[in-house]
Amino acid sequence: MAEFLVKNGFVYDPVLGINGDMVDVAVRNGKMVDASDVGTNATVIDAKGMTVMAAGVDIHAHIAGPKVNVGRNFRPEDKLFNATPGKGVMRMGGGHSVPTVLRTAYTYAKMGYGFALEAAMPPLLARHTHEEMRDTPIIDEGALPVFGNNWFVLEYLKNNEIENTAAYIAWLLRMTKGFGIKNVNPGGTEAWGWGLNCETIHDVVPYFDITPAQIIKGLIEANEYLGLPHCMHMHGNSLGQPGNYGITLETLKLAEGYKPKGDFGRDQVLHNTHLQFHSYGGESYTSKGFASASKEIMNYVNSVDNITFDTGIVTLDETTTMTADGPFEHHLSHMNNLKWVNSDVELETAAGIVPFIYGKNTFIAVAQWAVGVELALMAKDPMRCFITTDAPNAGPLYRYPRVWKWLMSLKARDALLEDAKYGDKVRNACYIGELDKEISLYELAMMTRAGCAKALGLSHMFGSLKPGLEGDVVVYPYNPETADDPELIEQAFGNAHTLIKGGEQIVKDGEIVSNGNKRTFWVNCKTNENAQVQHDISEKFKKYYTVTENNYGVSAHHYTPNPYVIEVDATK
Repeated sequence: MAEFLVKNGFVYDPVLGINGDMVDVAVRNGKMVDASDVGTNATVIDAKGMTVMAAGVDIHAHIAGPKVNVGRNFRPEDKLFNATPGKGVMRMGGGHSVPTVLRTAYTYAKMGYGFALEAAMPPLLARHTHEEMRDTPIIDEGALPVFGNNWFVLEYLKNNEIENTAAYIAWLLRMTKGFGIKNVNPGGTEAWGWGLNCETIHDVVPYFDITPAQIIKGLIEANEYLGLPHCMHMHGNSLGQPGNYGITLETLKLAEGYKPKGDFGRDQVLHNTHLQFHSYGGESYTSKGFASASKEIMNYVNSVDNITFDTGIVTLDETTTMTADGPFEHHLSHMNNLKWVNSDVELETAAGIVPFIYGKNTFIAVAQWAVGVELALMAKDPMRCFITTDAPNAGPLYRYPRVWKWLMSLKARDALLEDAKYGDKVRNACYIGELDKEISLYELAMMTRAGCAKALGLSHMFGSLKPGLEGDVVVYPYNPETADDPELIEQAFGNAHTLIKGGEQIVKDGEIVSNGNKRTFWVNCKTNENAQVQHDISEKFKKYYTVTENNYGVSAHHYTPNPYVIEVDATK
């Protein structure tokens, strides 16, 4: 294996407490090591005048699977953007908001990322998801199966059968090669089968006679019963609705009293994803009827320590929304009158896809942008706040560096509001005008790598340059001592000078030079034998599923040849 020595760069690593110091960073045999442990034949990378960090970790994006693939087919016009011809080891890629798997990988590499989590995998279609992840080079990936509208889960939790719920979850993780528990619009997506929704956490799911509150608490309990690496990952009810912050606060408070269990080092029991979409005040989408409630949300989040969140910041682009929250997508289609597709996945989940344009001259789009930025700027613990765009829902994946620019530069935020048609009204309706904070590179490293890795239970592998961890290092052509133009932030962090992943150089002098050796991550959770759950599974497959139980699971030929399996023993 190659050896690398990265010298003379400004290093940022919150785990090691390194805040811009010039420290030599070394990789040997695929792992981080002390600089003194590499030999004289090591490849030396001179990072003088540049920024050095561990590779990025993306905790929430929609980048593989049937929903994403339908989005590609649904948006032929999307392929007109950003077509990239093959060059060297790079194969042709394309797509703007829903890129091809190749462009996805190359985008992540150029932004300095090494791991990404596919945030919503329908279990019945897990084979498709794994096949797309297998075809996505470079980045390590995992996928979260969705559970919040699953018939088994609804029936077990209705009767407060936590042990049966946990046994079923463990079985499904093994069958789908899943990473953890995703919960989307709990109960509401199932209610959509009756043309209804669960707009609050107290609405009753038709037929199943259970509320979202019961589902949320039950999945938290089941997650901790199993001691999974990642906490319960939730997309709450009433996404995108003015005035929904009250429902969000009620939802977050359901985590009170729960503590994490297991051996993976996380401190939280609930991750609230794309919190921006859940932090609205007011009663309508108009400039007079809409208000930011980010302060109200963050006052609570900052007061507890068992919750993490990601931002879901709007990037003011044309994009493609896609979510297992079927009722929301139907609602969105009636707002913009663009094309819409909806799908039901048997006993498990559903999905909808709608194109959307977040225009900078539209009040509500800029107000949504402001809410997301506010959440990040108000976070008192950057290790619990993670920067995302809920890609592609709030904006395309490749816009991450632009989001970082807004967070790191008050000048950039002011310029956007000055340029926006309704900038003054957004300032009046939101808190953005009160915030002069600028995220530091040290905080950025927390929000895009160290914190994400810890929340995923992967801090023993990713998120730091600590010796023994994966040899994932990125060098950005950004000099923190001399850079004064905020545009340099977006340019530099979207075009890494060097990326070393797993001890192999992927990006050299700004060019992709290798497709790497990616891995798929999943959890193999061992539980005590549960005859009741196995009987229920067999019966439902016979009565309702369109496939047999034997044809349901993901097999070795669906995923990468070198998977990383996380073993969890819940029999103790």
